[in-house]
Amino acid sequence: MLAHVDVNSAYASFERVFNPRLADVPLVVLSNNDGMVVAASKEAKALGLDLGKPWFELRPHAKHMGVEAVSSNYELYGDMSRRVMDVLERFTHELDVYSIDEAFLTIDRRTAADVDAMQALGRDIKDTLQRLLGVPVCVGIAPTRTLAKLANRTAKKVPVFDGVCVWPGTRPEWRQRLMEALPVSEVWGIAGRLERRLNGYGVVSIWDLAIADPVQVRKWFNVVVMRTALELRGVACIGPEEDRTGKKDQLIVSRSFSEKVTTVAGIRQALSVYAQQAASRLVKHSQVARRVDVFAGTSHWTEQKHYPSARVRLPFPTADPVELTRAAHQLLPQIHDGHRYARAGLMLTDLLPAGVHLPLEPFRQPHEDAGIAALVDGVQKKAGKDALGLGHGGFRPGPSWQMKRGMLTPRATTHWDELARVRA
Repeated sequence: MLAHVDVNSAYASFERVFNPRLADVPLVVLSNNDGMVVAASKEAKALGLDLGKPWFELRPHAKHMGVEAVSSNYELYGDMSRRVMDVLERFTHELDVYSIDEAFLTIDRRTAADVDAMQALGRDIKDTLQRLLGVPVCVGIAPTRTLAKLANRTAKKVPVFDGVCVWPGTRPEWRQRLMEALPVSEVWGIAGRLERRLNGYGVVSIWDLAIADPVQVRKWFNVVVMRTALELRGVACIGPEEDRTGKKDQLIVSRSFSEKVTTVAGIRQALSVYAQQAASRLVKHSQVARRVDVFAGTSHWTEQKHYPSARVRLPFPTADPVELTRAAHQLLPQIHDGHRYARAGLMLTDLLPAGVHLPLEPFRQPHEDAGIAALVDGVQKKAGKDALGLGHGGFRPGPSWQMKRGMLTPRATTHWDELARVRA
């Protein structure tokens, strides 16, 4: 048996932990540069505030609607997610972290043999996270990952379950009625074009897919959809993905500027910062890159359009920030002072596991073995991202083009000067 645990409206819930004033009010979390809604509380969703809604359209009506808005506080969300997963590890010998706000827990055989014991476990998980972290979650328990996700959705949407649904503990006829009522797009991994193709074969509801002939489903589509159909029958055939967070084929570091950059020096600094961020991500996933594509661009709405790009083949596979910065700077001869650049970035491709393809000793750079990327990353994690940087990427104060977060709440668990304070 597997338990799927999902934080309810994660970003909004994390914000409310340290700001009780936001509880029970419509709350939206905005994207980079406060551009659009990327997360919404259930109260905001009830007002029809869908994800992707531009903030400039919502802002004039926010006060009248009673809507509160905050900038994305990624440092807080990442740390709160880590704390949630640390608590979940207490309940299982095998935890599969699926995303920032959800995870699968393997339930031991003794507990899995008793529906009441599984119900008690789900309730204990839910109550413990609420008590220790102030974070609301729902729990779905089922024999497969696909059914556990469906059980979690049921726990969240059907009030009688009160946030915990043990799929084997429900009546078979009730499960069938539920699956007949839900469109096949409610199944984990099925949406858009795949849903339309399934509809074309008469598979409209979840129940239709569950009772379909798996062999025929594979002929119509592929082995992945066949496994999904089997999982809906209770046959476990989808396991944890290895290194889900790692970048298999490419790694992109890019961001729109909060203010237009009009100088070569400004683009040089942006590319330096992005190269160091890319190096940090490569080290995190134990990877190296062999090629860097660098780009910049003005807004599509300006009269003076310019979209320079450069492709750089690295002398050897590397994650060294010095080499990546040098590669990124090869775009600079194409940058012109006076153009109003709206974004820049770099894409790393031909990624390989670190330590597999090492250059011969005469061709190695002296700083390659110094672990500069890991060093910079370690210092930044302890002292903040502005504490240390290489060359033009380490200038302080930070550049004016950095991400705008005008409604940023305190990073209450990761920055000393923003720690939460308790008043007696």
